[in-house]
Amino acid sequence: MNNHPHPAITHSYIIHLAAPIILANMAAPLLGLVDTAVIGHTGDASALGAIALGSLVFNFVYWAFGFLRMGTTGFTAQAFGAGDYTEVRAAFGRAFLLGSGIGLLLIIAQYPIIHGALWLLDGSETVETQVKTYWDIRIWAAPATLASYAIMGTLIGLGKTRQLLWLQLFLNAINLLLDVLFVTGFDWGVRGIAWGTLIAEWSCACAGLIVVLKHLHPKNEHFWQWKRLLNRTAICNTLNTNIDIMLRTLFLLAGFAFFANQGARFGDTTLAANHILLQFISFSAFFLDGFAFAVESLVGKAKGARNRDFFDKVVAISTQIAAGTAVLLMLIILLGGVTGVAALTSVTDIQAEAKNFLPYAAIYVLASFVAFQLDGIFIGATYSRAMRNASFYALIIFVASAVLLIPEGNNHGLWIAFVIYVIARAIALGIYLPELRRNIT
Repeated sequence: MNNHPHPAITHSYIIHLAAPIILANMAAPLLGLVDTAVIGHTGDASALGAIALGSLVFNFVYWAFGFLRMGTTGFTAQAFGAGDYTEVRAAFGRAFLLGSGIGLLLIIAQYPIIHGALWLLDGSETVETQVKTYWDIRIWAAPATLASYAIMGTLIGLGKTRQLLWLQLFLNAINLLLDVLFVTGFDWGVRGIAWGTLIAEWSCACAGLIVVLKHLHPKNEHFWQWKRLLNRTAICNTLNTNIDIMLRTLFLLAGFAFFANQGARFGDTTLAANHILLQFISFSAFFLDGFAFAVESLVGKAKGARNRDFFDKVVAISTQIAAGTAVLLMLIILLGGVTGVAALTSVTDIQAEAKNFLPYAAIYVLASFVAFQLDGIFIGATYSRAMRNASFYALIIFVASAVLLIPEGNNHGLWIAFVIYVIARAIALGIYLPELRRNIT
Protein backbone atom coordinates (compact mmCIF):
# COMPACT_ATOMS: atom_id res chain seq x y z
CA MET A 1 0.00 0.00 0.00
CA ASN A 2 1.63 3.24 -1.19
CA ASN A 3 1.03 6.49 0.57
CA HIS A 4 -0.67 9.20 -1.41
CA PRO A 5 1.90 11.86 -2.41
CA HIS A 6 1.59 15.00 -0.32
CA PRO A 7 1.15 18.40 -1.94
CA ALA A 8 3.75 21.10 -1.33
CA ILE A 9 2.42 23.00 1.68
CA THR A 10 2.67 26.72 1.06
CA HIS A 11 0.66 29.72 2.15
CA SER A 12 -0.92 29.99 -1.29
CA TYR A 13 -1.85 26.28 -1.34
CA ILE A 14 -3.71 26.47 1.98
CA ILE A 15 -5.49 29.68 0.93
CA HIS A 16 -6.43 27.99 -2.35
CA LEU A 17 -7.78 25.00 -0.41
CA ALA A 18 -9.67 27.11 2.14
CA ALA A 19 -11.18 29.72 -0.21
CA PRO A 20 -13.96 27.48 -1.62
CA ILE A 21 -14.84 26.38 1.92
CA ILE A 22 -15.12 30.01 3.05
CA LEU A 23 -17.41 30.78 0.12
CA ALA A 24 -19.45 27.61 0.81
CA ASN A 25 -19.77 28.64 4.47
CA MET A 26 -21.12 32.00 3.37
CA ALA A 27 -23.51 30.38 0.92
CA ALA A 28 -24.92 27.97 3.52
CA PRO A 29 -27.11 30.54 5.36
CA LEU A 30 -28.61 31.58 2.02
CA LEU A 31 -30.96 28.57 2.13
CA GLY A 32 -32.89 30.11 5.02
CA LEU A 33 -32.44 33.64 3.69
CA VAL A 34 -33.96 32.72 0.31
CA ASP A 35 -36.94 31.07 2.01
CA THR A 36 -37.46 34.15 4.18
CA ALA A 37 -37.10 36.60 1.29
CA VAL A 38 -39.57 34.78 -0.96
CA ILE A 39 -42.25 34.28 1.69
CA GLY A 40 -41.59 37.78 3.03
CA HIS A 41 -42.96 39.32 -0.17
CA THR A 42 -46.32 37.59 0.22
CA GLY A 43 -47.30 40.02 2.96
CA ASP A 44 -48.39 37.20 5.29
CA ALA A 45 -46.80 37.85 8.71
CA SER A 46 -47.85 34.48 10.13
CA ALA A 47 -46.26 32.67 7.17
CA LEU A 48 -43.02 34.59 7.67
CA GLY A 49 -43.08 33.75 11.37
CA ALA A 50 -43.71 30.09 10.56
CA ILE A 51 -40.69 29.95 8.24
CA ALA A 52 -38.53 31.64 10.88
CA LEU A 53 -39.57 29.21 13.64
CA GLY A 54 -39.57 26.17 11.35
CA SER A 55 -36.07 26.93 10.09
CA LEU A 56 -34.91 27.43 13.67
CA VAL A 57 -36.17 23.98 14.66
CA PHE A 58 -34.50 22.30 11.68
CA ASN A 59 -31.24 24.18 12.22
CA PHE A 60 -31.11 23.09 15.85
CA VAL A 61 -31.95 19.44 15.07
CA TYR A 62 -29.44 19.19 12.24
CA TRP A 63 -26.77 21.10 14.12
CA ALA A 64 -26.76 18.38 16.76
CA PHE A 65 -25.61 15.90 14.09
CA GLY A 66 -22.72 17.99 12.79
CA PHE A 67 -20.40 15.21 13.94
CA LEU A 68 -21.35 13.37 10.74
CA ARG A 69 -19.39 15.95 8.79
CA MET A 70 -16.48 16.39 11.20
CA GLY A 71 -15.83 12.76 12.01
CA THR A 72 -16.03 11.77 8.35
CA THR A 73 -13.45 14.38 7.39
CA GLY A 74 -10.91 13.02 9.85
CA PHE A 75 -11.36 9.33 9.02
CA THR A 76 -11.40 10.03 5.27
CA ALA A 77 -8.27 12.18 5.32
CA GLN A 78 -6.36 9.64 7.41
CA ALA A 79 -7.23 6.75 5.11
CA PHE A 80 -6.41 8.90 2.07
CA GLY A 81 -3.05 9.90 3.58
CA ALA A 82 -2.27 6.23 4.16
CA GLY A 83 -3.16 5.42 0.56
CA ASP A 84 -5.89 3.04 1.74
CA TYR A 85 -8.63 3.85 -0.75
CA THR A 86 -10.74 0.87 0.31
CA GLU A 87 -10.92 2.41 3.79
CA VAL A 88 -11.71 5.82 2.30
CA ARG A 89 -14.78 4.29 0.68
CA ALA A 90 -15.62 2.38 3.86
CA ALA A 91 -15.36 5.54 5.99
CA PHE A 92 -17.71 7.30 3.60
CA GLY A 93 -20.07 4.33 3.62
CA ARG A 94 -20.28 4.19 7.42
CA ALA A 95 -21.04 7.89 7.68
CA PHE A 96 -23.46 7.84 4.74
CA LEU A 97 -25.44 4.92 6.18
CA LEU A 98 -25.34 6.40 9.69
CA GLY A 99 -26.59 9.76 8.45
CA SER A 100 -29.33 8.17 6.37
CA GLY A 101 -30.35 6.01 9.32
CA ILE A 102 -30.53 8.94 11.72
CA GLY A 103 -32.60 10.79 9.12
CA LEU A 104 -35.07 7.92 9.02
CA LEU A 105 -35.26 7.92 12.83
CA LEU A 106 -36.05 11.65 12.74
CA ILE A 107 -38.92 10.91 10.36
CA ILE A 108 -40.22 8.22 12.72
CA ALA A 109 -39.91 10.60 15.70
CA GLN A 110 -41.16 13.67 13.85
CA TYR A 111 -44.33 14.22 15.86
CA PRO A 112 -42.86 14.31 19.39
CA ILE A 113 -39.99 16.46 18.11
CA ILE A 114 -42.16 19.15 16.53
CA HIS A 115 -44.72 19.20 19.36
CA GLY A 116 -41.92 19.53 21.91
CA ALA A 117 -40.30 22.31 19.88
CA LEU A 118 -43.56 24.23 19.52
CA TRP A 119 -44.18 23.91 23.25
CA LEU A 120 -40.78 25.48 23.93
CA LEU A 121 -41.09 28.23 21.28
CA ASP A 122 -44.67 29.20 22.24
CA GLY A 123 -45.78 30.83 18.97
CA SER A 124 -49.32 31.95 18.10
CA GLU A 125 -51.87 29.33 17.06
CA THR A 126 -51.81 30.53 13.45
CA VAL A 127 -48.02 30.41 13.28
CA GLU A 128 -47.85 27.00 14.95
CA THR A 129 -50.32 25.55 12.44
CA GLN A 130 -48.14 26.71 9.56
CA VAL A 131 -44.95 25.54 11.28
CA LYS A 132 -46.46 22.06 11.44
CA THR A 133 -47.28 22.25 7.73
CA TYR A 134 -43.68 23.28 6.98
CA TRP A 135 -42.24 20.58 9.27
CA ASP A 136 -44.50 17.77 8.00
CA ILE A 137 -43.19 18.30 4.46
CA ARG A 138 -39.54 19.20 4.97
CA ILE A 139 -38.81 16.47 7.54
CA TRP A 140 -38.89 13.94 4.69
CA ALA A 141 -35.59 15.40 3.50
CA ALA A 142 -33.85 14.45 6.76
CA PRO A 143 -32.10 11.34 5.35
CA ALA A 144 -30.82 13.38 2.40
CA THR A 145 -29.66 16.27 4.56
CA LEU A 146 -27.75 14.10 7.03
CA ALA A 147 -26.33 11.90 4.26
CA SER A 148 -25.08 15.14 2.71
CA TYR A 149 -23.05 15.75 5.87
CA ALA A 150 -21.17 12.55 5.11
CA ILE A 151 -20.68 13.70 1.53
CA MET A 152 -19.35 17.08 2.70
CA GLY A 153 -16.98 15.43 5.17
CA THR A 154 -15.66 13.10 2.49
CA LEU A 155 -15.03 15.90 0.01
CA ILE A 156 -13.22 18.01 2.63
CA GLY A 157 -11.18 15.00 3.71
CA LEU A 158 -10.14 14.41 0.11
CA GLY A 159 -9.32 18.09 -0.36
CA LYS A 160 -12.05 18.47 -3.02
CA THR A 161 -13.20 21.82 -1.69
CA ARG A 162 -14.28 23.27 -5.04
CA GLN A 163 -16.81 20.51 -5.45
CA LEU A 164 -18.16 21.36 -1.99
CA LEU A 165 -18.70 24.96 -3.09
CA TRP A 166 -20.44 23.93 -6.31
CA LEU A 167 -22.78 21.63 -4.39
CA GLN A 168 -23.71 24.45 -2.00
CA LEU A 169 -24.41 26.78 -4.92
CA PHE A 170 -26.42 24.05 -6.67
CA LEU A 171 -28.51 23.57 -3.51
CA ASN A 172 -29.29 27.28 -3.24
CA ALA A 173 -30.03 27.68 -6.94
CA ILE A 174 -32.56 24.81 -6.95
CA ASN A 175 -34.11 26.13 -3.75
CA LEU A 176 -34.46 29.65 -5.14
CA LEU A 177 -36.04 28.54 -8.41
CA LEU A 178 -38.51 26.22 -6.70
CA ASP A 179 -39.40 28.79 -4.02
CA VAL A 180 -40.29 31.33 -6.69
CA LEU A 181 -42.22 28.75 -8.74
CA PHE A 182 -44.18 27.27 -5.84
CA VAL A 183 -44.83 30.45 -3.84
CA THR A 184 -45.10 33.13 -6.52
CA GLY A 185 -46.31 30.95 -9.37
CA PHE A 186 -48.53 28.38 -7.62
CA ASP A 187 -49.36 30.44 -4.51
CA TRP A 188 -48.58 27.53 -2.19
CA GLY A 189 -47.24 29.76 0.60
CA VAL A 190 -45.49 27.88 3.41
CA ARG A 191 -46.14 24.55 1.66
CA GLY A 192 -44.27 25.85 -1.37
CA ILE A 193 -41.24 26.83 0.70
CA ALA A 194 -41.20 23.41 2.36
CA TRP A 195 -41.52 21.53 -0.94
CA GLY A 196 -38.82 23.70 -2.53
CA THR A 197 -36.39 22.97 0.30
CA LEU A 198 -37.29 19.26 0.32
CA ILE A 199 -36.59 18.85 -3.39
CA ALA A 200 -33.44 21.00 -3.21
CA GLU A 201 -31.98 18.93 -0.35
CA TRP A 202 -32.67 15.62 -2.09
CA SER A 203 -31.25 17.00 -5.35
CA CYS A 204 -28.09 18.13 -3.58
CA ALA A 205 -27.67 14.76 -1.86
CA CYS A 206 -28.04 12.91 -5.18
CA ALA A 207 -25.62 15.27 -6.93
CA GLY A 208 -23.14 14.95 -4.07
CA LEU A 209 -23.35 11.17 -4.16
CA ILE A 210 -22.58 11.21 -7.89
CA VAL A 211 -19.54 13.44 -7.24
CA VAL A 212 -18.22 11.14 -4.49
CA LEU A 213 -18.79 8.03 -6.58
CA LYS A 214 -16.94 9.64 -9.47
CA HIS A 215 -13.90 10.41 -7.31
CA LEU A 216 -13.80 7.16 -5.35
CA HIS A 217 -15.10 4.45 -7.67
CA PRO A 218 -12.43 1.75 -8.12
CA LYS A 219 -11.62 0.29 -11.50
CA ASN A 220 -11.38 -3.41 -10.70
CA GLU A 221 -13.40 -3.99 -7.53
CA HIS A 222 -16.74 -3.29 -5.92
CA PHE A 223 -17.24 0.21 -4.53
CA TRP A 224 -17.77 -1.14 -1.01
CA GLN A 225 -16.16 -4.19 0.50
CA TRP A 226 -18.82 -5.03 3.04
CA LYS A 227 -16.43 -6.87 5.34
CA ARG A 228 -14.36 -3.69 5.65
CA LEU A 229 -17.41 -1.44 5.81
CA LEU A 230 -18.92 -3.43 8.68
CA ASN A 231 -15.66 -3.97 10.57
CA ARG A 232 -16.61 -3.93 14.24
CA THR A 233 -13.51 -2.04 15.42
CA ALA A 234 -13.95 0.65 12.77
CA ILE A 235 -17.64 1.02 13.58
CA CYS A 236 -16.87 1.38 17.29
CA ASN A 237 -14.18 3.98 16.55
CA THR A 238 -16.64 5.88 14.36
CA LEU A 239 -19.37 5.83 17.01
CA ASN A 240 -17.04 6.77 19.87
CA THR A 241 -15.56 9.65 17.89
CA ASN A 242 -18.96 10.91 16.84
CA ILE A 243 -20.31 10.75 20.40
CA ASP A 244 -17.32 12.76 21.65
CA ILE A 245 -17.80 15.38 18.93
CA MET A 246 -21.53 15.58 19.64
CA LEU A 247 -20.85 16.18 23.35
CA ARG A 248 -18.25 18.78 22.45
CA THR A 249 -20.82 20.52 20.25
CA LEU A 250 -23.43 20.45 23.01
CA PHE A 251 -20.95 22.00 25.44
CA LEU A 252 -20.29 24.78 22.94
CA LEU A 253 -24.02 25.30 22.47
CA ALA A 254 -24.41 25.50 26.23
CA GLY A 255 -21.72 28.20 26.37
CA PHE A 256 -23.41 30.40 23.78
CA ALA A 257 -26.82 29.78 25.37
CA PHE A 258 -25.41 30.84 28.74
CA PHE A 259 -24.01 34.02 27.17
CA ALA A 260 -27.40 34.87 25.63
CA ASN A 261 -29.26 34.05 28.85
CA GLN A 262 -27.01 36.23 30.98
CA GLY A 263 -27.18 39.09 28.47
CA ALA A 264 -30.97 39.00 28.57
CA ARG A 265 -30.83 39.87 32.27
CA PHE A 266 -29.49 43.32 31.43
CA GLY A 267 -32.57 44.30 29.42
CA ASP A 268 -33.79 44.20 25.84
CA THR A 269 -31.39 46.87 24.60
CA THR A 270 -28.31 45.05 25.88
CA LEU A 271 -29.66 41.73 24.63
CA ALA A 272 -30.16 43.19 21.14
CA ALA A 273 -26.73 44.81 21.16
CA ASN A 274 -25.05 41.55 22.15
CA HIS A 275 -26.95 39.71 19.41
CA ILE A 276 -25.71 42.16 16.78
CA LEU A 277 -22.12 41.81 17.96
CA LEU A 278 -22.47 38.03 17.80
CA GLN A 279 -23.31 38.45 14.09
CA PHE A 280 -19.85 39.99 13.61
CA ILE A 281 -18.34 37.00 15.40
CA SER A 282 -20.37 34.61 13.22
CA PHE A 283 -19.24 36.42 10.08
CA SER A 284 -15.61 36.11 11.18
CA ALA A 285 -16.17 32.40 11.79
CA PHE A 286 -16.84 31.89 8.07
CA PHE A 287 -13.20 32.76 7.40
CA LEU A 288 -11.56 31.11 10.39
CA ASP A 289 -13.62 27.95 9.93
CA GLY A 290 -12.50 27.81 6.31
CA PHE A 291 -8.86 27.54 7.33
CA ALA A 292 -9.76 25.07 10.09
CA PHE A 293 -11.55 22.84 7.56
CA ALA A 294 -8.48 22.89 5.33
CA VAL A 295 -6.34 21.93 8.30
CA GLU A 296 -8.66 18.99 9.07
CA SER A 297 -7.95 17.49 5.67
CA LEU A 298 -4.20 18.04 5.76
CA VAL A 299 -3.69 16.90 9.36
CA GLY A 300 -5.71 13.77 8.66
CA LYS A 301 -3.47 13.00 5.70
CA ALA A 302 -0.39 13.59 7.85
CA LYS A 303 -1.67 11.20 10.51
CA GLY A 304 -2.62 8.57 7.93
CA ALA A 305 0.84 8.78 6.36
CA ARG A 306 2.52 8.97 9.79
CA ASN A 307 4.41 12.01 8.60
CA ARG A 308 5.22 14.32 11.53
CA ASP A 309 7.24 16.77 9.40
CA PHE A 310 4.25 17.26 7.12
CA PHE A 311 2.03 17.71 10.20
CA ASP A 312 4.36 20.36 11.65
CA LYS A 313 4.49 22.28 8.40
CA VAL A 314 0.69 22.23 8.00
CA VAL A 315 0.18 23.48 11.56
CA ALA A 316 2.80 26.22 11.28
CA ILE A 317 1.77 27.67 7.92
CA SER A 318 -1.99 27.40 8.45
CA THR A 319 -1.70 29.05 11.86
CA GLN A 320 0.24 31.96 10.36
CA ILE A 321 -2.50 32.49 7.79
CA ALA A 322 -5.28 32.19 10.37
CA ALA A 323 -3.52 34.61 12.71
CA GLY A 324 -3.12 37.19 9.94
CA THR A 325 -6.77 36.76 8.99
CA ALA A 326 -7.86 37.19 12.62
CA VAL A 327 -5.88 40.43 12.93
CA LEU A 328 -7.49 41.73 9.73
CA LEU A 329 -10.98 40.77 10.95
CA MET A 330 -10.34 42.45 14.29
CA LEU A 331 -9.34 45.68 12.53
CA ILE A 332 -12.43 45.51 10.31
CA ILE A 333 -14.64 45.22 13.38
CA LEU A 334 -12.87 48.03 15.21
CA LEU A 335 -12.82 50.41 12.23
CA GLY A 336 -16.07 49.48 10.52
CA GLY A 337 -18.10 48.05 13.38
CA VAL A 338 -20.08 51.21 14.06
CA THR A 339 -21.14 51.36 10.42
CA GLY A 340 -22.01 47.66 10.53
CA VAL A 341 -24.15 48.14 13.63
CA ALA A 342 -25.99 51.01 11.97
CA ALA A 343 -26.69 48.79 8.97
CA LEU A 344 -28.24 46.14 11.20
CA THR A 345 -30.37 48.42 13.39
CA SER A 346 -31.70 51.97 13.27
CA VAL A 347 -32.51 52.07 16.99
CA THR A 348 -30.11 54.62 18.49
CA ASP A 349 -30.10 53.09 21.98
CA ILE A 350 -29.06 49.71 20.57
CA GLN A 351 -26.43 51.36 18.38
CA ALA A 352 -24.94 53.16 21.39
CA GLU A 353 -24.97 50.01 23.50
CA ALA A 354 -23.34 47.91 20.76
CA LYS A 355 -20.66 50.56 20.28
CA ASN A 356 -19.76 50.32 23.97
CA PHE A 357 -19.03 46.62 23.70
CA LEU A 358 -17.63 46.53 20.17
CA PRO A 359 -13.98 46.21 21.33
CA TYR A 360 -14.82 43.01 23.19
CA ALA A 361 -16.18 41.44 20.00
CA ALA A 362 -12.99 42.44 18.17
CA ILE A 363 -10.80 40.95 20.91
CA TYR A 364 -12.88 37.77 20.91
CA VAL A 365 -12.36 37.33 17.15
CA LEU A 366 -8.61 37.85 17.50
CA ALA A 367 -8.38 35.35 20.34
CA SER A 368 -10.67 32.79 18.70
CA PHE A 369 -8.41 31.82 15.80
CA VAL A 370 -6.31 29.58 18.07
CA ALA A 371 -9.37 27.57 19.12
CA PHE A 372 -10.51 27.30 15.50
CA GLN A 373 -7.11 26.05 14.38
CA LEU A 374 -6.82 23.54 17.19
CA ASP A 375 -10.34 22.29 16.46
CA GLY A 376 -9.25 21.66 12.87
CA ILE A 377 -6.11 19.85 14.01
CA PHE A 378 -7.94 17.62 16.48
CA ILE A 379 -10.81 16.84 14.09
CA GLY A 380 -8.36 15.87 11.36
CA ALA A 381 -6.53 13.58 13.78
CA THR A 382 -9.90 12.31 15.19
CA TYR A 383 -8.58 13.13 18.65
CA SER A 384 -12.13 13.59 19.80
CA ARG A 385 -11.72 12.78 23.50
CA ALA A 386 -9.49 15.83 23.94
CA MET A 387 -12.02 18.03 22.11
CA ARG A 388 -14.82 16.81 24.36
CA ASN A 389 -12.81 17.36 27.54
CA ALA A 390 -11.47 20.76 26.48
CA SER A 391 -14.95 22.05 25.67
CA PHE A 392 -16.25 20.89 29.04
CA TYR A 393 -13.38 22.48 30.99
CA ALA A 394 -13.75 25.72 29.04
CA LEU A 395 -17.47 25.83 29.77
CA ILE A 396 -16.83 25.44 33.50
CA ILE A 397 -14.24 28.22 33.38
CA PHE A 398 -16.64 30.47 31.45
CA VAL A 399 -19.47 30.01 33.93
CA ALA A 400 -17.15 30.52 36.90
CA SER A 401 -15.63 33.66 35.33
CA ALA A 402 -19.09 35.07 34.60
CA VAL A 403 -20.26 34.42 38.16
CA LEU A 404 -17.24 36.30 39.48
CA LEU A 405 -17.20 39.18 36.98
CA ILE A 406 -20.87 39.98 36.27
CA PRO A 407 -21.78 41.32 39.75
CA GLU A 408 -19.22 44.12 39.39
CA GLY A 409 -18.99 44.55 35.64
CA ASN A 410 -22.50 43.70 34.42
CA ASN A 411 -22.36 43.23 30.61
CA HIS A 412 -18.68 44.23 30.59
CA GLY A 413 -18.05 41.36 32.98
CA LEU A 414 -20.03 39.00 30.76
CA TRP A 415 -18.01 39.94 27.67
CA ILE A 416 -14.71 39.59 29.56
CA ALA A 417 -15.82 36.12 30.69
CA PHE A 418 -16.76 35.33 27.07
CA VAL A 419 -13.26 36.24 25.90
CA ILE A 420 -11.80 34.16 28.72
CA TYR A 421 -14.01 31.31 27.48
CA VAL A 422 -12.52 31.18 23.99
CA ILE A 423 -8.99 31.53 25.37
CA ALA A 424 -9.69 28.71 27.84
CA ARG A 425 -10.84 26.51 24.94
CA ALA A 426 -7.57 27.13 23.16
CA ILE A 427 -5.45 26.49 26.24
CA ALA A 428 -7.35 23.32 27.15
CA LEU A 429 -6.88 21.95 23.62
CA GLY A 430 -3.28 23.12 23.52
CA ILE A 431 -2.46 21.02 26.56
CA TYR A 432 -3.32 17.91 24.53
CA LEU A 433 -1.41 19.02 21.41
CA PRO A 434 2.02 17.54 22.35
CA GLU A 435 0.37 14.18 23.01
CA LEU A 436 -1.39 14.32 19.64
CA ARG A 437 1.84 15.26 17.87
CA ARG A 438 3.73 12.35 19.46
CA ASN A 439 1.16 9.99 17.94
CA ILE A 440 1.93 11.25 14.41
CA THR A 441 4.60 8.61 13.80
